[in-house]
Amino acid sequence: MNALLSIRDLSVAFRTDSGRFEALHRLSLDIPRGRTLALVGESGSGKSVTAQAILRILPRSAEITRGQMLFTGEGKPVDLASLREEGSLIRSIRGRRIAMIFQEPMTCLSPLHTVGDQIGEALRVHTGADRQESDARTTEALRKVGFPDPKRALRTYPFELSGGLRQRAMIAMALIMRPALLIADEPTTALDVTTQAQILALLGRLQDETGMAILLITHDLGVVANIAHDVAVLYQGRLVESGPKTEVLRRPGHPYLKALIEAVPRFDMAPGERLTPIRPARATIPPAREAQSLSGPVLQVEGVSKTFTLRAGRFFAPPRTVRAVADVSLSLEGGRTLGLVGESGSGKTTVAKMIMRALAPDEGRILFDGGAGPRDVHALSGEALFAYRRTVQFVFQDPYASLDPRMTVRQILSEPMEIHGVPQGVRRARCTELMAMVGLEASALNRYPHAFSGGQRQRIGIARALSLEPRLLVLDEPVSALDVSVQAQILNLLKDLQKALGLSYLIVSHNLAVVDYMADTISVMCRGRIVEEAGREALFRRPVHPYTRALLAAVPDPSLDHPLDFRKVTGDASNPVRWPEPYRLAPEEAGTMVEIEEGHRVRLSYLAAQKAA
Repeated sequence: MNALLSIRDLSVAFRTDSGRFEALHRLSLDIPRGRTLALVGESGSGKSVTAQAILRILPRSAEITRGQMLFTGEGKPVDLASLREEGSLIRSIRGRRIAMIFQEPMTCLSPLHTVGDQIGEALRVHTGADRQESDARTTEALRKVGFPDPKRALRTYPFELSGGLRQRAMIAMALIMRPALLIADEPTTALDVTTQAQILALLGRLQDETGMAILLITHDLGVVANIAHDVAVLYQGRLVESGPKTEVLRRPGHPYLKALIEAVPRFDMAPGERLTPIRPARATIPPAREAQSLSGPVLQVEGVSKTFTLRAGRFFAPPRTVRAVADVSLSLEGGRTLGLVGESGSGKTTVAKMIMRALAPDEGRILFDGGAGPRDVHALSGEALFAYRRTVQFVFQDPYASLDPRMTVRQILSEPMEIHGVPQGVRRARCTELMAMVGLEASALNRYPHAFSGGQRQRIGIARALSLEPRLLVLDEPVSALDVSVQAQILNLLKDLQKALGLSYLIVSHNLAVVDYMADTISVMCRGRIVEEAGREALFRRPVHPYTRALLAAVPDPSLDHPLDFRKVTGDASNPVRWPEPYRLAPEEAGTMVEIEEGHRVRLSYLAAQKAA
């Protein structure tokens, strides 16, 4: 085989307080030149440890205990496993012949240095290039990865860029030395579907141009199906299946891979069909309660708008205003789920924050019915506001950042009840009940968040949100930080809890397959406005608006029979001026929502709406 990197019998062990833990066990695989190998598995399966071992950037507590990694990037093959971690030879390979794109671009880019400085640093270190040559090569690299204004980007700081542009900057940094091997560790996990599709198309194009090999580390089988040539499946540090993508995905042989495929939400799921998690959670779901009857929706958002004022960044320049939400209206029935979808920056989270009273709308109102009739949320004060905060709870996107690391689980669950005056004896019993409800052992109440996996932390976050027996949960990307098998557990748990407790959900997400699985009705946001809303069946099976269609076309499907058409993936999908008639909107035109069938509304231009009437 024409292998660029050949790994044989690689084992990596960690030193822990309880002894040695083997994270990789006798791993053997080949990464051919010019091809993409996808390394697939759950969190903790050894994927990132493999990448760290190749680059020799393992933590101090880890060591390579056996095996070889023969790299033939140039000249005589080099055994990477035998090199000193800080030796001159590995330093000449790392970043020059083997480069890496990390999962979270915001934490990997220095906030103190411009994008141009950080991308050009590898060039200056490895070649001794001067500032002029470095800036020229950096500008060219930024142009290749699709930056709209490469010269301006040289002086831009990471916080000024969107998530998609930050990831493009990381790719430019990795590719500026034209490496033979690119390691991409979950390169699209934090991105929305259209940006993800653009990044995948970019990686494929750059591979065709440079002939580099790619080691793609991911748990997203949709990404694997659309960009990989070969697949290797890891389970608890062991290689359990490998081969060409077409054979592995069409005829999976190992039960673990079959289970991974079954755990992925799909658009072709039958009504009532449930995801099959690899490890079913043993949650104790309480008996179903009698639903509280309401005369109308539990939540109504009526014509809400929000504008932010941004500093210009230059002396004497006038401040800029950004209209984040423009005349948004939503309605959520009791015991139902409303999905709010759209790209990053479309205004979804701003709407959620206004519902939670973390932000005040400039226009419009938000009505909530807790059983005593609808009341304006932003007009509440005193005891009424205190009661509202108890009735509406939030589940955060990041299970790692949303739990206080200095508090035990018992303290985390008890704190909301203590604030709302729940007696101590009741709090203790409620904590035990909540742990059972989300499938965790009561014996873990005295442990700290760092002792739990990501999925377990998200369960704790859900338990905290349920501690005050709310009527409405606002879920902001509740499973985007989790791998597919844990996603299936959490989504099934949320469905079961909704049915038993009569909860209403507002789920904010860019993962359309998750929304398809969870939601009853869906509203699609683009540039602060609702452009289409309908029931789940109508919206996903009969989408009308070009933006909705573009979102659905950008979702990578795990099935090899439905590949992405990367030629259609552009940044124009969210530009109202480029939408076809009758949806095209002139600059600053709001358009109007028109009902095209019962319960299915779409935004048209004013002129088209008048003709339709």
